[in-house]
Amino acid sequence: MPTIQQLFTQHIEQLQLRVADVLEREQLEALIIHSGYPLRIFLDDQHYPFQTNPHFKHWLPLTEHPHCWLVVNGVDKPTLIYHQANDYWHKAASSPSGFWVDFFDIRVMKHPQDIEPFLPKQRQRCAYIGEHPELAEALEIGERNPELVLNYLHYYRAYKTDYELECIQEANHRAVKAHLVAKELFLAGASEFEMNLAYLSSLGRGEHSLPYANIIALNENASILHYTALSASKLAEQKRYSLLIDAGAEYRGYAADITRSYAYRKGLFAELVLEMDILQQSLVNDLKPGYRYTDLHLKAHRKLAKLLVDFEFVYCSAAAAVETGITRCFFPHGLGHHLGLQVHDVGGLMQDEDGTVLAAPTLDPFLRCTRMLEPRQVLTIEPGLYFIPSLLAELAESEHTRLINWSRVDEMRRFGGIRIEDNVVITALNCDNLTRAGNWS
Repeated sequence: MPTIQQLFTQHIEQLQLRVADVLEREQLEALIIHSGYPLRIFLDDQHYPFQTNPHFKHWLPLTEHPHCWLVVNGVDKPTLIYHQANDYWHKAASSPSGFWVDFFDIRVMKHPQDIEPFLPKQRQRCAYIGEHPELAEALEIGERNPELVLNYLHYYRAYKTDYELECIQEANHRAVKAHLVAKELFLAGASEFEMNLAYLSSLGRGEHSLPYANIIALNENASILHYTALSASKLAEQKRYSLLIDAGAEYRGYAADITRSYAYRKGLFAELVLEMDILQQSLVNDLKPGYRYTDLHLKAHRKLAKLLVDFEFVYCSAAAAVETGITRCFFPHGLGHHLGLQVHDVGGLMQDEDGTVLAAPTLDPFLRCTRMLEPRQVLTIEPGLYFIPSLLAELAESEHTRLINWSRVDEMRRFGGIRIEDNVVITALNCDNLTRAGNWS
């Protein structure tokens, strides 16, 4: 097995090649990448939780370090301007250490306002990449987040290096462990809030270190796709029906994004969860290079339609359930998205390095990926089956209401819904499931 040094060497070499190419294309001398800085809360002396610029953490695993800068030109050793304050109000950043330090020319800066002497003198021929273009303008950096440069970088971020794949794999390993802790607490009668605390404890991290806010939804709350209210109230045993947990982890700046659904007791809903798991795995098994993601999304609707027929939720054929849009009332979101430095990673709609976009289909506006599948892309596969009150109300008032077995649907409302989500990497022939590898049970 290659060492972390070997993996990171190859990673930096790949990023250097990309930067050299885009700089030549756009006639620029360097990219100046800013980690960012905390934003102050309005009328307060506190700040919002800091989130590192993903372009910055693409180069090195510094995810909690504001006021840092990178200068890269694709040829010379990248320069890291490392902010290390002498601060008695907050914990100061420790001196740079780790496997990555030898890959950078590191220069320590004590005060953020002292950045100018550290930057290239010919900044008019450089491009700033970051969240604060007004700062770049004040520093007289020539280009600020140029669209063609960002298009290029975002397109190629879909192709993960071996170092990145190892990071995403480890993030999955940690998230799976925390998921299993939450599952056991659900079966023991814990509240949403208690499960969240246990999840964080398993990771040994705070909530602001997660790649996204945990979705831990009991019963009908599972019908709210981005539910994060996390009730502290425990449910009586006879009132416990279901759990949907969509929760991830981060490792060296890379995300895992996993969802599981559970039934508290045997019955129709438990059977549905089992069938949705089989459906999800069949979709994963279909993944291979040369497959357009939109085609897989449509296949998911066809498979879901068959499930609706088999479980007598509809009185029509599976084909009719798709054609009439009935399946979209039960599965309204996209099948998945790219995953990496961000949970919903960039470039999912891009078809080339120039930024040509293939929009999501009209009937599926929330689909985040329309690309052709290629090796080294990492994606989520997350089909769902939900009983969402607002969508069911629209369906009840539509011309298709007679095609729905409303007594069966009403029986499932209290369970909220089901989502099964894995993280997969496309390989030369098919794919590897990063989530189910190892200790998932």
